Amino acid sequence: MIRKEEISYNFIQKEPQTGSYQGMRYYLTKKGDQLSATVYPDKFCYVKTPEEQKVTREFPNTPESMPELIRWLNEQHEKGRY
Repeated sequence: MIRKEEISYNFIQKEPQTGSYQGMRYYLTKKGDQLSATVYPDKFCYVKTPEEQKVTREFPNTPESMPELIRWLNEQHEKGRY
């Protein structure tokens, strides 16, 4: 399970944060007033992974949206959507 201690809202404000969990990689980045979260298979890096293998969702760019973002990442892992 991905925990809140593993993801930093302040870090994402400065540059993308990447990570992995049991075969699923994630890429988190700031896009204006949104946070973009993408999950993809653990085969390749973000840039080399084909777009059709990525699943992305946008969240409001606020610290309060972080629990929802983390919940979504864990749901994607449970459903095998990566």
